[in-house]
Amino acid sequence: MGKPTGFLEYLREIPADRPPLERVRDYKEFHLHMEEKHLRNQGARCMDCGVPFCHTGKLISGMAAGCPINNLIPEFNDLVYRGRWQEALERLHKTNNFPEFTGRVCPAPCEGSCVLGINNPPVTIKNIEYSIIEKGWEEGWVLPNTPRSRTGKKVAVIGSGPAGLSAASQLNAAGHTVTVYERADRPGGLLMYGIPNMKLDKNEVVLRRIRLMEEEGIKFVYNANIGVSHDAAQLRKDHDAIVIATGATLPRDLPIEGRSHAGVHFAMEFLTANTKAVLDGTAPAISAKDKDVIVIGGGDTGTDCVGTSLRHGCKSITQIEILPKPALERTPDNPWPEWPKVYKLDYGQEEAAARYGADPRVYLTTVKKFTASASGPVESLVTVEIKWGKNEKGQFVPQELPGTEKTRPAQLVLLAMGFLGPEQALVKALTLDTDPRSNIKADHNVHTTNLPGVFAAGDCRRGQSLVVWAINEGRAAARECDRYLMGSTTLP
Repeated sequence: MGKPTGFLEYLREIPADRPPLERVRDYKEFHLHMEEKHLRNQGARCMDCGVPFCHTGKLISGMAAGCPINNLIPEFNDLVYRGRWQEALERLHKTNNFPEFTGRVCPAPCEGSCVLGINNPPVTIKNIEYSIIEKGWEEGWVLPNTPRSRTGKKVAVIGSGPAGLSAASQLNAAGHTVTVYERADRPGGLLMYGIPNMKLDKNEVVLRRIRLMEEEGIKFVYNANIGVSHDAAQLRKDHDAIVIATGATLPRDLPIEGRSHAGVHFAMEFLTANTKAVLDGTAPAISAKDKDVIVIGGGDTGTDCVGTSLRHGCKSITQIEILPKPALERTPDNPWPEWPKVYKLDYGQEEAAARYGADPRVYLTTVKKFTASASGPVESLVTVEIKWGKNEKGQFVPQELPGTEKTRPAQLVLLAMGFLGPEQALVKALTLDTDPRSNIKADHNVHTTNLPGVFAAGDCRRGQSLVVWAINEGRAAARECDRYLMGSTTLP
């Protein structure tokens, strides 16, 4: 806990952001830092709540409640309050390999389960986590964790997203020789190409950690698409074990009339092309400049498409969501400690509102078709309002409202409707068993596939999820892989 009466004395504070109309002119991170005295006050708000729910890491009603990697949150809050920053960093690294990632992009289910949040604004856990790790880097406390000796065992990690990186970090700490294979030209997976630079800087944050991992002895191989450009069976022969952490990168499509028109893209095509352009100093392969842009789908990916389109200089931006607008406060069927499903302006919508005067989201709406002249690029799309009702099987389904069709101009359409599961080339190359959703079949906390010595972790096993769940799974898969190689394990 922090100060016994801190939650009564101090209000919740979060760091200021750069002004929306200023930050849309570049790709620099938009959160500003807080002064130490304010951070210590925020740590003081952590209550002596008896049973902390913030670090429980459970799924309640299908949503994360509490920290999935079980961060020792009351402990590091207390240490920050007392100004013992290096000890706070040690506590944080006990459970989290990459707090600089989660401190930036995690939606903070810990705060949704904070006991103080029952009747007051919760403790600013995410910002405290971010501040601890950044102070650690600034002070030189984040050092290579090089093992004292090597086991002689070789492990291949396929995929360098958060699950793959956490598995590699843990297996290397156990003394195994780890090689990470990444199909892209840069490391990081989702962290590199799935999250825009303004949320997670690639050179100053992602590559900073990769360089440290290389100092620890981990090898990275790029442009290695295992099961496509590289033989999967040979990789298995060359290593004592494999951890598969390829993510769930098969996007959900919208197979309606006009889908084949140029200018209709999956969100990740757009975001990846933009990040490549930012890093290479070139023009993006897919540009929103001077275009009417429509993003279909909500969530973080949809928000990132909004923010990126604004930075391109789009003519207009609209975000279409099939679900209803969330309530302003928790509803009776969404009680604490569930994740609060409440309305908020994320950074992209905030920027759009500053630029155009209103939240760009349109709720309870779906798209019926894309239209274009002859075989040219998309020019518009037709939407219709819907309501949710039960069908003959008792399932809630969207039902169109007659007379609500509307044609909207669009020269760029971005599909941000989530992901169906992992791409199947590697799955088929290794003849891996899959579950009914096409994910690699492996039980949570065991992570063994139908092949001895082959483990699966992250979104390729559980389906599309949070970065913090990916870190949880990478650590767990590393633990079980180490047990398989050595007969026992000391990994947490």
